[in-house]
Amino acid sequence: MENQFFVDSEHLSPEVLAKKHRIEIDPSSRKNHMEYLPGMEKIESDVCKNVMEQMNSFDYSKYTAKDVKTALEHDTCSIEDFKALLSPAAEPFLEQMAQRARLETSKHFGNTVYLFTPLYIANYCENYCVYCGFNCYNHINRMKLSMEQIEKEMKVIADSGMEEILILTGESRAHSDIDYIGEACKLARKYFRMVGLEIYPVNTDEYKYLHECGADYVTVFQETYDAEKYEQLHLLGHKRVWPYRFDAQERALMGGMRGVAFSALLGLSDFRKDALASALHVYYLQRKYPHAEMSLSCPRLRPIINNDKINPLDVHEKQLCQIICAYRIFLPFVGITVSSRESAEFRNGIVKIAATKVSAGVSTGIGDHESKYSGKESDEVQGDEQFEIDDNRSLDKMYKDIEDEGLQPVLNDYLYV
Repeated sequence: MENQFFVDSEHLSPEVLAKKHRIEIDPSSRKNHMEYLPGMEKIESDVCKNVMEQMNSFDYSKYTAKDVKTALEHDTCSIEDFKALLSPAAEPFLEQMAQRARLETSKHFGNTVYLFTPLYIANYCENYCVYCGFNCYNHINRMKLSMEQIEKEMKVIADSGMEEILILTGESRAHSDIDYIGEACKLARKYFRMVGLEIYPVNTDEYKYLHECGADYVTVFQETYDAEKYEQLHLLGHKRVWPYRFDAQERALMGGMRGVAFSALLGLSDFRKDALASALHVYYLQRKYPHAEMSLSCPRLRPIINNDKINPLDVHEKQLCQIICAYRIFLPFVGITVSSRESAEFRNGIVKIAATKVSAGVSTGIGDHESKYSGKESDEVQGDEQFEIDDNRSLDKMYKDIEDEGLQPVLNDYLYV
Protein backbone atom coordinates (compact mmCIF):
# COMPACT_ATOMS: atom_id res chain seq x y z
CA MET A 1 0.00 0.00 0.00
CA GLU A 2 1.37 3.43 -0.94
CA ASN A 3 3.06 5.41 1.83
CA GLN A 4 2.98 2.57 4.36
CA PHE A 5 6.76 2.61 4.79
CA PHE A 6 6.50 2.75 8.60
CA VAL A 7 5.08 -0.74 8.63
CA ASP A 8 7.42 -2.38 6.16
CA SER A 9 10.49 -0.16 6.00
CA GLU A 10 12.78 -2.81 7.48
CA HIS A 11 12.12 -4.82 4.33
CA LEU A 12 12.71 -1.94 1.92
CA SER A 13 15.94 -0.34 0.76
CA PRO A 14 16.31 3.47 0.84
CA GLU A 15 16.14 3.38 -2.98
CA VAL A 16 12.72 1.70 -2.86
CA LEU A 17 11.51 4.18 -0.27
CA ALA A 18 12.69 7.05 -2.47
CA LYS A 19 10.81 5.63 -5.44
CA LYS A 20 7.64 5.74 -3.37
CA HIS A 21 8.18 9.51 -3.34
CA ARG A 22 9.18 9.48 -7.04
CA ILE A 23 12.71 10.62 -6.17
CA GLU A 24 15.89 9.33 -7.78
CA ILE A 25 18.73 8.82 -5.31
CA ASP A 26 22.14 7.59 -6.36
CA PRO A 27 23.25 5.11 -3.66
CA SER A 28 26.87 6.18 -4.12
CA SER A 29 25.93 9.77 -3.19
CA ARG A 30 24.67 8.82 0.27
CA LYS A 31 27.15 9.33 3.06
CA ASN A 32 27.69 6.77 5.83
CA HIS A 33 25.17 7.79 8.49
CA MET A 34 27.68 7.06 11.26
CA GLU A 35 30.44 9.30 9.85
CA TYR A 36 30.77 12.98 10.73
CA LEU A 37 30.69 15.58 7.97
CA PRO A 38 33.21 18.46 7.73
CA GLY A 39 32.55 21.13 10.35
CA MET A 40 30.75 18.78 12.76
CA GLU A 41 32.29 18.84 16.23
CA LYS A 42 33.08 15.46 17.73
CA ILE A 43 33.18 15.25 21.53
CA GLU A 44 34.58 12.57 23.79
CA SER A 45 31.71 11.00 25.72
CA ASP A 46 30.71 7.55 26.91
CA VAL A 47 26.98 8.35 27.08
CA CYS A 48 26.15 6.98 23.64
CA LYS A 49 28.01 3.73 24.31
CA ASN A 50 26.17 3.22 27.60
CA VAL A 51 22.75 3.96 26.13
CA MET A 52 23.19 1.73 23.08
CA GLU A 53 24.52 -1.21 25.09
CA GLN A 54 21.41 -1.12 27.26
CA MET A 55 19.02 -0.64 24.34
CA ASN A 56 20.52 -3.34 22.15
CA SER A 57 20.41 -5.90 24.97
CA PHE A 58 16.82 -5.02 25.94
CA ASP A 59 14.64 -8.11 25.47
CA TYR A 60 11.30 -6.91 26.80
CA SER A 61 9.63 -10.26 26.12
CA LYS A 62 11.52 -11.87 29.02
CA TYR A 63 9.89 -9.77 31.75
CA THR A 64 7.04 -11.23 33.79
CA ALA A 65 4.29 -9.98 36.06
CA LYS A 66 6.53 -10.79 39.01
CA ASP A 67 9.24 -8.49 37.63
CA VAL A 68 6.72 -5.67 37.27
CA LYS A 69 5.39 -6.13 40.80
CA THR A 70 8.94 -6.14 42.16
CA ALA A 71 9.74 -2.93 40.27
CA LEU A 72 6.70 -1.18 41.71
CA GLU A 73 7.62 -2.27 45.23
CA HIS A 74 11.09 -0.70 45.08
CA ASP A 75 11.46 2.81 46.51
CA THR A 76 14.03 3.65 43.82
CA CYS A 77 13.54 2.47 40.26
CA SER A 78 16.65 0.84 38.79
CA ILE A 79 17.37 0.45 35.07
CA GLU A 80 16.26 -3.16 35.31
CA ASP A 81 13.03 -2.09 37.03
CA PHE A 82 12.45 0.50 34.31
CA LYS A 83 12.84 -2.14 31.62
CA ALA A 84 10.19 -4.24 33.33
CA LEU A 85 7.82 -1.26 33.47
CA LEU A 86 8.24 -0.72 29.71
CA SER A 87 7.58 -4.36 28.87
CA PRO A 88 4.27 -5.84 27.67
CA ALA A 89 4.07 -7.62 31.03
CA ALA A 90 3.42 -4.22 32.66
CA GLU A 91 0.31 -3.41 30.64
CA PRO A 92 -2.09 -5.12 33.11
CA PHE A 93 -0.51 -3.01 35.88
CA LEU A 94 -1.18 0.36 34.26
CA GLU A 95 -3.42 1.52 37.11
CA GLN A 96 -0.77 0.69 39.72
CA MET A 97 1.87 2.43 37.58
CA ALA A 98 -0.34 5.50 37.30
CA GLN A 99 -0.83 5.64 41.07
CA ARG A 100 2.93 5.41 41.65
CA ALA A 101 3.63 7.99 38.94
CA ARG A 102 1.08 10.38 40.42
CA LEU A 103 2.73 10.04 43.84
CA GLU A 104 6.18 10.83 42.40
CA THR A 105 4.85 13.78 40.41
CA SER A 106 3.10 15.24 43.45
CA LYS A 107 6.20 14.74 45.58
CA HIS A 108 8.54 16.60 43.21
CA PHE A 109 6.29 18.99 41.25
CA GLY A 110 3.29 19.52 43.51
CA ASN A 111 0.14 20.13 41.47
CA THR A 112 1.72 22.48 38.92
CA VAL A 113 1.51 22.25 35.13
CA TYR A 114 3.75 24.48 33.01
CA LEU A 115 2.53 26.10 29.81
CA PHE A 116 4.43 27.17 26.69
CA THR A 117 3.83 27.69 22.99
CA PRO A 118 5.96 26.94 19.92
CA LEU A 119 6.80 29.52 17.24
CA TYR A 120 7.99 28.24 13.87
CA ILE A 121 10.02 31.00 12.19
CA ALA A 122 11.08 29.08 9.04
CA ASN A 123 10.21 25.79 7.35
CA TYR A 124 13.04 25.46 4.84
CA CYS A 125 14.84 22.14 5.19
CA GLU A 126 17.86 20.51 3.56
CA ASN A 127 17.14 16.96 4.75
CA TYR A 128 15.19 14.16 3.18
CA CYS A 129 13.44 12.47 6.11
CA VAL A 130 10.67 10.37 4.62
CA TYR A 131 8.22 10.90 7.53
CA CYS A 132 8.45 14.69 7.91
CA GLY A 133 6.18 17.35 6.41
CA PHE A 134 9.12 19.77 6.07
CA ASN A 135 11.39 17.36 4.12
CA CYS A 136 13.16 19.01 1.21
CA TYR A 137 11.28 17.03 -1.46
CA ASN A 138 7.81 17.92 -0.19
CA HIS A 139 6.11 20.54 -2.35
CA ILE A 140 4.85 22.85 0.39
CA ASN A 141 4.71 26.60 0.89
CA ARG A 142 8.13 27.50 2.24
CA MET A 143 8.62 30.63 4.29
CA LYS A 144 11.19 32.35 6.47
CA LEU A 145 9.98 35.15 8.71
CA SER A 146 11.81 38.46 8.74
CA MET A 147 12.80 39.94 12.09
CA GLU A 148 9.87 42.33 11.77
CA GLN A 149 7.50 39.41 11.19
CA ILE A 150 9.04 37.42 14.06
CA GLU A 151 8.55 40.32 16.45
CA LYS A 152 4.96 40.73 15.28
CA GLU A 153 4.27 37.03 15.94
CA MET A 154 5.97 37.20 19.33
CA LYS A 155 3.95 40.24 20.36
CA VAL A 156 0.70 38.47 19.44
CA ILE A 157 1.74 35.46 21.54
CA ALA A 158 2.98 37.57 24.47
CA ASP A 159 -0.24 39.61 24.47
CA SER A 160 -2.14 36.37 25.09
CA GLY A 161 -0.31 36.07 28.43
CA MET A 162 2.23 33.41 27.43
CA GLU A 163 5.64 33.75 29.10
CA GLU A 164 7.55 30.82 27.61
CA ILE A 165 8.21 30.31 23.90
CA LEU A 166 9.89 27.54 21.93
CA ILE A 167 11.48 28.80 18.70
CA LEU A 168 11.63 26.27 15.87
CA THR A 169 13.06 26.20 12.35
CA GLY A 170 13.39 23.67 9.59
CA GLU A 171 16.86 22.13 9.43
CA SER A 172 18.54 24.49 6.95
CA ARG A 173 21.69 26.42 7.74
CA ALA A 174 21.39 28.17 4.38
CA HIS A 175 18.01 29.73 5.21
CA SER A 176 18.16 29.75 9.03
CA ASP A 177 21.77 30.36 9.99
CA ILE A 178 23.02 30.82 13.54
CA ASP A 179 23.00 34.63 13.31
CA TYR A 180 19.34 34.57 12.21
CA ILE A 181 18.35 32.27 15.06
CA GLY A 182 20.41 34.36 17.50
CA GLU A 183 18.60 37.54 16.49
CA ALA A 184 15.28 35.74 16.99
CA CYS A 185 16.42 34.79 20.51
CA LYS A 186 17.27 38.42 21.28
CA LEU A 187 13.78 39.46 20.20
CA ALA A 188 12.22 36.66 22.25
CA ARG A 189 14.02 37.85 25.36
CA LYS A 190 12.15 41.16 25.04
CA TYR A 191 8.77 39.43 25.26
CA PHE A 192 9.27 36.18 27.18
CA ARG A 193 10.88 35.06 30.41
CA MET A 194 11.80 31.60 29.09
CA VAL A 195 13.16 30.90 25.59
CA GLY A 196 13.69 27.44 24.16
CA LEU A 197 15.12 26.30 20.84
CA GLU A 198 14.29 23.35 18.63
CA ILE A 199 16.64 23.70 15.65
CA TYR A 200 19.21 21.61 13.79
CA PRO A 201 22.08 20.35 15.99
CA VAL A 202 25.06 22.70 16.16
CA ASN A 203 28.54 22.82 17.70
CA THR A 204 29.38 23.82 21.28
CA ASP A 205 30.54 27.34 20.40
CA GLU A 206 27.31 27.94 18.47
CA TYR A 207 25.20 26.77 21.41
CA LYS A 208 27.24 29.15 23.58
CA TYR A 209 26.45 32.04 21.23
CA LEU A 210 22.73 31.22 21.16
CA HIS A 211 22.68 31.03 24.96
CA GLU A 212 24.31 34.48 25.08
CA CYS A 213 21.57 35.72 22.74
CA GLY A 214 18.90 34.62 25.22
CA ALA A 215 18.18 30.91 24.74
CA ASP A 216 17.64 28.98 27.98
CA TYR A 217 17.26 25.41 26.76
CA VAL A 218 17.52 23.20 23.68
CA THR A 219 15.24 20.40 22.51
CA VAL A 220 16.51 17.76 20.08
CA PHE A 221 14.47 14.82 18.81
CA GLN A 222 16.69 11.83 18.13
CA GLU A 223 13.66 10.54 16.15
CA THR A 224 14.75 6.92 16.67
CA TYR A 225 17.72 5.51 18.56
CA ASP A 226 17.71 2.49 16.25
CA ALA A 227 20.68 3.46 14.05
CA GLU A 228 19.74 1.01 11.30
CA LYS A 229 16.14 2.26 11.07
CA TYR A 230 17.43 5.83 11.34
CA GLU A 231 19.56 5.27 8.24
CA GLN A 232 16.54 3.97 6.33
CA LEU A 233 14.38 6.98 7.21
CA HIS A 234 16.97 9.77 6.78
CA LEU A 235 18.17 9.48 3.23
CA LEU A 236 19.93 12.79 2.58
CA GLY A 237 21.19 15.84 4.48
CA HIS A 238 23.17 16.65 7.62
CA LYS A 239 20.48 15.09 9.77
CA ARG A 240 21.51 11.73 8.35
CA VAL A 241 24.55 11.73 10.68
CA TRP A 242 23.19 9.78 13.65
CA PRO A 243 26.00 10.25 16.24
CA TYR A 244 26.23 14.01 15.73
CA ARG A 245 22.56 14.29 16.53
CA PHE A 246 22.89 12.00 19.54
CA ASP A 247 25.51 14.23 21.19
CA ALA A 248 23.62 17.49 20.58
CA GLN A 249 22.27 17.86 24.11
CA GLU A 250 25.70 17.31 25.65
CA ARG A 251 27.22 19.94 23.35
CA ALA A 252 24.42 22.32 24.37
CA LEU A 253 25.23 21.80 28.05
CA MET A 254 28.93 22.26 27.33
CA GLY A 255 27.95 25.53 25.64
CA GLY A 256 26.24 26.78 28.79
CA MET A 257 22.57 26.04 28.13
CA ARG A 258 20.59 25.78 31.36
CA GLY A 259 18.46 22.89 30.17
CA VAL A 260 18.02 20.26 27.49
CA ALA A 261 15.09 18.15 26.33
CA PHE A 262 15.07 14.71 24.72
CA SER A 263 12.69 12.67 22.63
CA ALA A 264 12.17 9.86 20.19
CA LEU A 265 9.31 10.12 17.71
CA LEU A 266 7.32 7.15 18.93
CA GLY A 267 6.10 5.02 16.07
CA LEU A 268 9.12 5.23 13.78
CA SER A 269 10.66 2.09 15.22
CA ASP A 270 10.23 -0.24 18.22
CA PHE A 271 8.69 2.21 20.66
CA ARG A 272 9.69 0.27 23.79
CA LYS A 273 13.36 0.35 22.85
CA ASP A 274 13.17 4.00 21.81
CA ALA A 275 11.50 4.88 25.11
CA LEU A 276 14.24 3.05 27.01
CA ALA A 277 16.99 4.80 25.08
CA SER A 278 15.40 8.25 25.49
CA ALA A 279 15.18 7.89 29.26
CA LEU A 280 18.68 6.45 29.56
CA HIS A 281 20.03 9.32 27.48
CA VAL A 282 18.67 11.59 30.22
CA TYR A 283 19.80 9.25 33.00
CA TYR A 284 23.47 9.16 31.99
CA LEU A 285 23.71 12.87 31.13
CA GLN A 286 22.02 13.74 34.42
CA ARG A 287 24.92 12.12 36.22
CA LYS A 288 27.50 14.06 34.22
CA TYR A 289 25.69 17.41 34.47
CA PRO A 290 23.72 17.33 37.73
CA HIS A 291 23.10 21.09 37.62
CA ALA A 292 21.19 20.93 34.32
CA GLU A 293 17.41 20.93 33.95
CA MET A 294 16.32 17.98 31.83
CA SER A 295 13.02 16.96 30.33
CA LEU A 296 11.45 14.36 28.10
CA SER A 297 8.89 14.85 25.35
CA CYS A 298 6.57 12.03 24.31
CA PRO A 299 5.41 12.69 20.73
CA ARG A 300 3.76 10.09 18.56
CA LEU A 301 3.89 10.12 14.78
CA ARG A 302 1.18 12.33 13.29
CA PRO A 303 -0.22 12.69 9.75
CA ILE A 304 1.80 15.08 7.56
CA ILE A 305 1.31 16.97 4.32
CA ASN A 306 1.54 14.69 1.25
CA ASN A 307 1.21 11.58 3.42
CA ASP A 308 -2.23 11.32 4.98
CA LYS A 309 -2.24 7.55 5.50
CA ILE A 310 0.38 7.23 8.25
CA ASN A 311 -0.47 6.42 11.83
CA PRO A 312 1.67 5.79 14.91
CA LEU A 313 3.13 2.32 14.59
CA ASP A 314 1.66 0.20 17.40
CA VAL A 315 1.70 3.13 19.84
CA HIS A 316 -1.82 3.58 21.12
CA GLU A 317 -2.89 5.77 24.03
CA LYS A 318 -2.57 2.89 26.47
CA GLN A 319 1.04 2.31 25.43
CA LEU A 320 1.77 6.04 25.53
CA CYS A 321 0.38 6.24 29.07
CA GLN A 322 2.54 3.26 30.08
CA ILE A 323 5.66 4.97 28.71
CA ILE A 324 4.94 8.26 30.45
CA CYS A 325 4.23 6.57 33.78
CA ALA A 326 7.42 4.53 33.47
CA TYR A 327 9.39 7.71 32.70
CA ARG A 328 8.05 9.37 35.85
CA ILE A 329 8.80 6.40 38.11
CA PHE A 330 12.33 6.02 36.72
CA LEU A 331 13.17 9.75 36.52
CA PRO A 332 11.09 11.45 39.24
CA PHE A 333 12.82 14.84 38.93
CA VAL A 334 12.58 15.16 35.14
CA GLY A 335 10.00 17.33 33.39
CA ILE A 336 7.67 15.48 31.01
CA THR A 337 6.04 17.31 28.09
CA VAL A 338 2.99 16.05 26.19
CA SER A 339 2.39 17.99 23.00
CA SER A 340 -0.71 19.07 21.11
CA ARG A 341 -0.26 16.02 18.87
CA GLU A 342 -2.39 14.31 21.53
CA SER A 343 -6.08 14.85 22.24
CA ALA A 344 -7.39 17.29 24.83
CA GLU A 345 -8.92 14.39 26.72
CA PHE A 346 -5.62 12.50 26.92
CA ARG A 347 -3.66 15.57 27.97
CA ASN A 348 -6.22 16.51 30.63
CA GLY A 349 -5.80 13.04 32.10
CA ILE A 350 -2.04 12.65 31.88
CA VAL A 351 -1.26 15.97 33.63
CA LYS A 352 -3.01 14.58 36.68
CA ILE A 353 -0.68 11.60 36.64
CA ALA A 354 2.79 12.28 35.28
CA ALA A 355 3.11 15.08 32.70
CA THR A 356 4.32 18.45 33.94
CA LYS A 357 4.27 20.60 30.80
CA VAL A 358 1.87 21.14 27.90
CA SER A 359 1.72 23.47 24.92
CA ALA A 360 -1.21 25.83 24.29
CA GLY A 361 -2.23 28.16 21.47
CA VAL A 362 -0.24 25.96 19.11
CA SER A 363 0.45 26.48 15.42
CA THR A 364 2.98 24.41 13.47
CA GLY A 365 2.68 26.73 10.47
CA ILE A 366 4.74 29.83 9.65
CA GLY A 367 3.46 33.36 10.21
CA ASP A 368 -0.13 32.53 11.13
CA HIS A 369 -0.43 33.36 14.83
CA GLU A 370 -2.24 36.64 14.25
CA SER A 371 -4.94 34.95 12.17
CA LYS A 372 -5.23 32.00 14.56
CA TYR A 373 -5.30 34.13 17.72
CA SER A 374 -7.63 36.85 16.39
CA GLY A 375 -9.78 34.74 14.07
CA LYS A 376 -9.20 37.25 11.26
CA GLU A 377 -7.86 36.21 7.87
CA SER A 378 -4.35 37.52 7.20
CA ASP A 379 -3.28 39.01 3.87
CA GLU A 380 0.30 37.87 4.43
CA VAL A 381 1.78 34.74 2.86
CA GLN A 382 2.02 31.85 5.29
CA GLY A 383 4.15 28.70 5.36
CA ASP A 384 2.68 25.21 5.57
CA GLU A 385 2.49 23.26 8.82
CA GLN A 386 4.93 20.48 9.75
CA PHE A 387 2.24 18.08 11.01
CA GLU A 388 -1.37 18.02 12.15
CA ILE A 389 -2.20 18.81 15.77
CA ASP A 390 -5.08 17.32 17.73
CA ASP A 391 -5.47 19.72 20.67
CA ASN A 392 -5.87 23.30 19.43
CA ARG A 393 -6.97 24.93 22.68
CA SER A 394 -5.99 28.55 23.31
CA LEU A 395 -3.94 29.60 26.33
CA ASP A 396 -7.05 30.88 28.13
CA LYS A 397 -8.95 27.64 27.50
CA MET A 398 -5.98 25.46 28.50
CA TYR A 399 -5.42 27.53 31.64
CA LYS A 400 -9.06 27.17 32.68
CA ASP A 401 -9.18 23.44 31.91
CA ILE A 402 -6.08 22.83 34.03
CA GLU A 403 -7.61 24.77 36.91
CA ASP A 404 -10.83 22.78 36.52
CA GLU A 405 -8.78 19.60 36.98
CA GLY A 406 -7.69 20.92 40.39
CA LEU A 407 -4.17 21.75 39.18
CA GLN A 408 -2.17 24.98 39.14
CA PRO A 409 -1.17 26.27 35.68
CA VAL A 410 2.22 28.00 35.71
CA LEU A 411 3.44 30.38 33.01
CA ASN A 412 6.93 30.77 34.43
CA ASP A 413 8.76 30.24 37.71
CA TYR A 414 12.26 31.37 36.76
CA LEU A 415 13.73 34.71 37.82
CA TYR A 416 16.91 36.23 36.37
CA VAL A 417 19.08 37.93 38.97
